[in-house]
Amino acid sequence: MCRLGPDCFNPAFAGVWEAMADLLALSDAERLARARADLRMGLPVLLTDGDARALALAAETATVRRLEGLRAAGEVILALTARRAETLRARAYDGDLARVRVPEDADLPWVLGTADPAEDLARPLKGPFMTLRDGEGPSPALARAAIRLAKSARLLPAALLVPLAGPAPEGIVAVPAAATRDASLAPLSEVVSARVPLAVSQAGRVHVFRSPLDDAEHVAVEIGSPPRDAPVLARLHSACFTGDLLGSLKCDCGPQLQAALARMAEEGAGVLLYLDQEGRGIGLANKMRAYSLQDQGFDTVEANHRLGFEDDERDFRVGAQVLQALGFGAVRLLTNNPRKVRLMEEAGVRVAERVPLRVGLNDHNAAYLATKAAKSGHLL
Repeated sequence: MCRLGPDCFNPAFAGVWEAMADLLALSDAERLARARADLRMGLPVLLTDGDARALALAAETATVRRLEGLRAAGEVILALTARRAETLRARAYDGDLARVRVPEDADLPWVLGTADPAEDLARPLKGPFMTLRDGEGPSPALARAAIRLAKSARLLPAALLVPLAGPAPEGIVAVPAAATRDASLAPLSEVVSARVPLAVSQAGRVHVFRSPLDDAEHVAVEIGSPPRDAPVLARLHSACFTGDLLGSLKCDCGPQLQAALARMAEEGAGVLLYLDQEGRGIGLANKMRAYSLQDQGFDTVEANHRLGFEDDERDFRVGAQVLQALGFGAVRLLTNNPRKVRLMEEAGVRVAERVPLRVGLNDHNAAYLATKAAKSGHLL
């Protein structure tokens, strides 16, 4: 008996096969989601930009076998952000990134040591690095796409790439480089809401939002019944496992969370957005890497840069989407961060007032807060 498949094609089933092809066709959003998952598992993805194609593998999850597999396809380069390249004294000819040649005798520890700053001070002499320029190797557009994917997968922002001229390996997901831009702006949808009595207010309701692009769950905590036709007292609070749950003294997140909820309860209404953007958007593992670098003497901004990240990788436009989905068009924003105000305004949410939230200063986080004020513009 012929099993169901193209080898036993019958013209009478032409409509069925067309329907199956449509059913299994991936949208760009679905390709991005699959690519992130594959990179986290240590699998390569195929990036495309017009006729240009390259296989990409996250440096953090690469294995010896897959590194050798890339080498069999051609010359391998390591894409790094300009922030990481600056630390390594590697030339970033492409402006925001550097495409570094991986030497033929370089092993996996070389790749990981170049991507991860954990041992920078113990092994400071890692170069010299040969970086590409102009039309050499995988294009800057493909390298940028690989770094964006690694960042959105909460991995170190470093990727191995090799140009691909022949057919792609079977089963590999292909992602257009253009689809990686502004991926965080995919529409969010509310999954469910439920009444949750809180210690600060029995009139609490929790709304959960998801994006089809990743496994992030953003939460809106509504206190009371805030009217939609007036500026609502609001707080955009990024998740902080260490500060919010463990009571860490390295930051002011926990006290800010509690103070914001208490202020809303005092006024009888408000909305707190608990955004799934741990560690200023770099994820918990990378946040712990940054903490380890801080133990070596670097401040919070310097630690992020050594890892290859910007000062702040969060996208507060996600918060604007949630507010608008709940029917809020204007806010009185509880924040010390002018950037939040600007991004809310740019995303179409009017900020009628910035409400200061200065709490949580202690001996352990005084230097951290001073750095936020001096280098990130926080009003403390």
